[in-house]
Amino acid sequence: MTDRKPTVLFVCVHNAGRSQMAAGYLQHLAGDRVEVLSSGSAPKDSINPVAAEVMLEEGIDISGNEPKILTDDQVQASDVVITMGCGDACKFYPGKRYEDWELDDPAGQGADSVRVIRDDIKSRIEALIAEIAPEQGA
Repeated sequence: MTDRKPTVLFVCVHNAGRSQMAAGYLQHLAGDRVEVLSSGSAPKDSINPVAAEVMLEEGIDISGNEPKILTDDQVQASDVVITMGCGDACKFYPGKRYEDWELDDPAGQGADSVRVIRDDIKSRIEALIAEIAPEQGA
């Protein structure tokens, strides 16, 4: 990456669970070293309450976030686009790094199942940070 702050966009269908948890972790763990965007191809009206509950267990409050619709501008502004089950809804732009994280959808699942998804997301976020925005002097 360059010396400028990288921008990461997380995309899932509803922008209510997986992408919100990933964005919450990235913002929490990387702080101002990364610009974080999150959206969905068919956003819900509100955040998945179970996702919000299990993230709060980690000290991260995503309950006030609002699901947003995916736009071309978001994709164009991003260095890394991480999709989570949204298939071809995200347009491809040359020069962008794309990753597809295969994660279960937390919709309709209980807290124990969503914790497993949350923990998987956390480990992927930690690896992403180490790659694109390591702490200086670390």
